[in-house]
Order: sequence, then C-alpha cells, then structure tokens
Amino acid sequence: MRHLRAAAAVTLAIAVAAGVTGCGGGTSSSGGGSNESPKTLTYWASNQGPSIEADKKILAPELKKFEEETGIKVKLEVVPWADLLNRILAATTSGQGPDVLNIGNTWSASLQATGALLPWDEKNFESIGGRDRFVDSAVASAGKEGEPPAAVPLYSLAYALYYNKAMFAEAGITEPPATWDQLVADGKKLSKDGKWGLGAEGANLSNNIHQVFVLGKQHAADFFDESGKATFTSDGAVAAVKQYVDLMAEDKVIAPGNAEYAQNQSLTDFAKGRTAMVLWQAAASTFAAQGMKPEDWGVAPVPVRSGTPGTGTHTNSMVAGINMAVFKNTKNIDGAKKFVKFMTSDAEQKLLNKTYGSIPPVKAAQADAAFAAPDLKVLRDTLSTSAAPLPQVPNESQFETAVGTAVKELWAEAAAGKPITTETVKARLDKAQQTMQQ
Repeated sequence: MRHLRAAAAVTLAIAVAAGVTGCGGGTSSSGGGSNESPKTLTYWASNQGPSIEADKKILAPELKKFEEETGIKVKLEVVPWADLLNRILAATTSGQGPDVLNIGNTWSASLQATGALLPWDEKNFESIGGRDRFVDSAVASAGKEGEPPAAVPLYSLAYALYYNKAMFAEAGITEPPATWDQLVADGKKLSKDGKWGLGAEGANLSNNIHQVFVLGKQHAADFFDESGKATFTSDGAVAAVKQYVDLMAEDKVIAPGNAEYAQNQSLTDFAKGRTAMVLWQAAASTFAAQGMKPEDWGVAPVPVRSGTPGTGTHTNSMVAGINMAVFKNTKNIDGAKKFVKFMTSDAEQKLLNKTYGSIPPVKAAQADAAFAAPDLKVLRDTLSTSAAPLPQVPNESQFETAVGTAVKELWAEAAAGKPITTETVKARLDKAQQTMQQ
C-alpha cells in the first residue's frame, strides 16, 4: 500500500474507539436493497498508475465492459493515496460514500473494526467464485485472523532486491546477496567514489515499518502478541530495528542523506547509478520511466539471515497490495458483489495487474505467462512462499505511525554520526509503545 499520514492514523483511531458503523450507497440512483437489481454503482479506486488521469483511462473501458455485461453503470472516482483513508473515514460518519472502494491492505483490520465493511464470509466468497481462488497470504492480509475478511484481494505486491548489474560487475560481484551478511559485504565493496551500496527511505514511515516488520519476523518478533498487545521492546523487535539502521550507522553501506528520503528518492538514486541496490515493491516501471533498460538491472529475493526464504524466521517480505471492499449497508449489495466478481475474474486480473505491474492475487491469473518475467516471478514466488501480512490488529495504523517515527528518528541520529546502541533503539521503541498505550 502507499504512504499513511499521521493525521489519518489518528482519525482512524478515533473512529475505531467510537465504534463507527458503516455507510454506503449515498449516491446510488437505484434506492434498492439486496432484493433489487441496481442500475448504478459508485466506486472509489486508489491511484495505482502514474497519475489520476492514467487510471481513469485504464479503468474506463473495463467499467464499460462491466456495464455491457450486467446493465450496471459504475461511477468512478480515482482518489489519491494522500486523501483516501480520510475520505473513507468521513464516509463512515456521514453516510455519504461509495458502494465499492479500494483500500490499502494494511488498513484492513483497522477498517474492519469500524464495522463499516461487508464481511466476506463463505457465502459472500462463493458469490465471487470461492475463497480458494485467491492466494492464501493475500486473503490473510484482508482482516483479523479468525474473522471473515473485510475485503477481497485485488492487486498484490511484494518486496524484492533490485541491483545494478554494471556496478556489481565492476566490483567483481558475480551474484546478488542471499543473506544480510553477504549484502553488507557486497555493500562495502560498492560504497566508494561517491557511490553507495544500498538505498533507503529513512523518513518514509510506512517503508520503515515494512522493512523492520520483515526483519522482526527474521528475529522471531511480531511487534504484537497474540492478544494484540504491543511488544515493541522485545529483544527480537529491538534487534530488527537496530539491524536496519546499522546499515547506515555501523556498516556504512547507506548514504547519510537517505535519512531524509521520503518521496522515492532512493529509486532515482538507483536509476542514476548512485546506489547499487534498493529494496522495493515492483519497481520495474519506475526504472523504465527514468531511463533504465531492463538489462541494466537484476532482481533477487530480499535477503534472509541464513538459508533461503520461507516462512517464520525466513520471511522476506510483507504482503503488500490493494484490497477491494464493499460498504455493508449499501443499497446496491447485489450489484456491488457482481462488480467485485468482475474485477477479480481471471481475465480482469490478468489485464489490470499486467497494466499496473502488480501480481494477481487470483491463483489462475497469477499462473499466466504474463507474470513469468524474471522480476515478476521473484515477486510472485515471494508472495506464494515467503511473505507475511502486517499485524492484523485494530490499531495497525497507529503502529505504522509510532514505530515508523521511531525508526525515522534513529535514521536521523545515525546520519548525524551518533552511535546507535541497543539501549538507544529500545528507548525509542519504548516511547513508541507508550504512545500506542495512550
């Protein structure tokens, strides 16, 4: 998913605490209920492409196709990520919102807790072809464990390690690193003459969370216990954060200036040959837009501590992506489910995910040859075998803000040359945990 803002996280916390109930269908022309055949649906799509206008051009023919098949017209609005969460929360309180909408998958449990979204129980899943059509890890990122998911997976993403082939060859490195020790060793060889081994987005709270969550899994830490209580100061959580920030503070393979990056500057540095490696979600289209040729870069799984990527302590990515949700008291429930079925059909999944450079969460579509390119195969295999969803807890958004900020502050200290000790990290995470408890 894209970036969360602190204000949005605070608003969501208030909404959850207040027990806000759902809305939907505020602009519907049918006025019907679940026993009627609605003629109009409203849809808030997230901005997946390079611009709002690009998304409209991509989606318009598909919505027309749906209308021709069902007689249901879809009124589309593409909502920027900076506005989407607050727009959703405003809809839950005003009663004026869409019938169907996209949500970042890490918001699933938080929005589920508001009671606003249609639960995708067995009956609802059967109406779109069954739950078993979807990759398990994608469904796991659609709501709290043990409860019916609050949304349906639409576009899936995972992290990979992108590396500059020419810079690797010049440094005498013949293959991408498979472990963190290898990455540090390679990074030191590559960090010379004003160039650096690895790029990072130190001031990007969501990206910080994505990276330390994965490292936390590798250190057997989840940041929350089974009851949903924050455990930010566990030995594993502290070790994970320290390992990440030490890539700058101790290992010296990340440039100090990366502590201020929050707008994908690390991708620009990579594309311009200033850094040799970057950890990112589906970056191929971005590199192409910045003048890189496909043969200029390679892709490999994100490193693990030892061995090969897998589950548990061998997790190497969070399950990233976009889910599709329905406001549960929409007057267009039947039409809404038909639309979700259409958007998650094998044909649409192949078309839309290929266009956006994402991976279909639908198994049959994911197996298509269009997703067998080397970079997409790495992402696909990661999603299938070694990715885990971020904690599906009601206060996940506050977690992103509190711990993401703690990591941002540690990056700033590392950039200033201050020592990053275990005690320093634990103190920052304790502060973040206290913020959560308040």
